[in-house]
Amino acid sequence: MEGSVRKIAVTAASLAVTAMLAANGVASASSPHANTSGNAATFRACMVTDIGGINDRSYNQLTWLGMQAAQAAKPRLITSVYLPSTSSADYARNIAAFVADKCGIIVTVGFLMANATEAAAKAHPGRRFAIVDCTYRSGCLTGRKLKNLDQLAFNTVQDAFLGGYLAAGMSKTDVVATYGGKHFSTITIYMDGFWDGVQYYDRQHHAHVKVLGWNEQTQKGIFAKSFVDVGAGKRIANSLINDGADVIFPIAGGTGLGSLSAIRSADASGRRVAAEWPDTDGCFSIAAFCKVFLTSVTKGIPTAVEDVVLAGDNGSFGRIYIGTLANGGVALAPYHDFANRIPAQLKARLARVAAAIKSGKIIPATKSPV
Repeated sequence: MEGSVRKIAVTAASLAVTAMLAANGVASASSPHANTSGNAATFRACMVTDIGGINDRSYNQLTWLGMQAAQAAKPRLITSVYLPSTSSADYARNIAAFVADKCGIIVTVGFLMANATEAAAKAHPGRRFAIVDCTYRSGCLTGRKLKNLDQLAFNTVQDAFLGGYLAAGMSKTDVVATYGGKHFSTITIYMDGFWDGVQYYDRQHHAHVKVLGWNEQTQKGIFAKSFVDVGAGKRIANSLINDGADVIFPIAGGTGLGSLSAIRSADASGRRVAAEWPDTDGCFSIAAFCKVFLTSVTKGIPTAVEDVVLAGDNGSFGRIYIGTLANGGVALAPYHDFANRIPAQLKARLARVAAAIKSGKIIPATKSPV
């Protein structure tokens, strides 16, 4: 696990630089014709963001980092550009713009973009597409499998299991919590894994740690109904804290920033509340909140996206990538400020659990939908 953790941590460390470049117009958000390298590259790698935007500190930002990495690998051949989506009405329009622009590959992001992406790939079989966090197996894509549509997904049941185990081991109140932005399989897979990890900890240590915000058995829980509503995130976190939760795991994109604010305020007042963050290493993507992060449950989206863009440039296509603990596609981030606060015995147990998941000795109760 340590090798993959280091790799993802180094990748995540570049997020701030990438966000700064995008914000400064290095990759124009207003024109699909932007050339970020200033050369006449022959292969255009084109990304359409979800409504969370290029600086969502989550999968859009990670996807863009992978696009930029592919360009950096072949700067004379590949140019990476993106178009932002501010509403669902933008998805098909932005994809169509890139089809007209004759992009070598069009990369889209997330569950909400599935229909528009699948329709475009079906209508243009000679074009190459890839979608992040979406597969036929998960039910995100629903039509006939298309050979020109790559699927990049991540078995976050596995690393969220570790996050749940760690949260249970660190909780002083015996109450932890998670909630989602919307009820999508790519969100609930995290929540299921977190739940599984807590239950496993309870069985192994005869504990009784309660999970608020999600019940794997009923598949019901708390959802903000948004990935950008910071106020909702703050209200949800304050409610969970008032109900005793001292570790909270929001899987809600920008909405989760409100939860981090509530957690930091509670921690400052002496209530000792911590957070776990999804997708990216929060200490790099949201450095201002690093002190509240127990860990982050990460996806290797940049590497997967870089690989699919480079594969498209080479003329090969038609892949289904599933990131796991074993291949380094998912991992727990370093503990940062909590490194000396987590007992050595708990760290050792967590490492053994990770190894057992990799080897198949431990199989989380939830079967990955990806």
